[in-house]
Amino acid sequence: MNQEVVFGIGGMGFVLVILALLTIIIVAAITQGTKIVRDKTISASQIARDEAYRKLAEEAVSAQKKLANDQQRIIKDLAEMKQSIYAMEKMLREVE
Repeated sequence: MNQEVVFGIGGMGFVLVILALLTIIIVAAITQGTKIVRDKTISASQIARDEAYRKLAEEAVSAQKKLANDQQRIIKDLAEMKQSIYAMEKMLREVE
C-alpha cells in the first residue's frame, strides 16, 4: 500500500472517531439538559404543592382554634343558663 493511502485511511478513521465522540458528548449534554429542566419543573411543582399543603394546614389550625374558642364560649353560656335555671327553680319552690 501506498503511504498516502494509509495516511488517508488513518485520517478518515481519526475523523470518524472524533465525530463519534462528539456525537456521544452532544447526546449526553442534551440528555442532562433535559433532566435538569425536568427536575426544575418537578421541584417548582413540589414547592407549589407544599405551599398549598402549608396553607391548608394553617387554615385547619385556625379553624381548630376558632372551634375551641366557640366551645369555651358555649360552655360558659351553658353554665350561666344552668345557674339561671337553678335560681328560677329555687324561686318557684319558695313561692309554692
